[in-house]
Amino acid sequence: MYDLGMTTMSASEARAALPEILDRVLAGEEITITRHGQPVAVVVRPDAMRVRRADRALATAERLRDALERGRTAPLDAAPPITAERADELIDAVRASRAAR
Repeated sequence: MYDLGMTTMSASEARAALPEILDRVLAGEEITITRHGQPVAVVVRPDAMRVRRADRALATAERLRDALERGRTAPLDAAPPITAERADELIDAVRASRAAR
């Protein structure tokens, strides 16, 4: 049917081999399922997805922490001041965005 070392298969192959796919995924393999040669799904273990999501969240938190630290250490006079009119425009834009939710 297909080579066990293969990690990509068509939807029709996957349909015919679902129990084996599940065994391979349980063993840690990731299987990409294609339709007309284009990837449409990846079958992975749930714990692998949680780890990936946690890694992305931690990376985002680290970037945020770094941005906050740069903001704390940057001198205030390094940023160009904004006018009162521009501040009002920004406040209005934020309010409009919140009202649209």
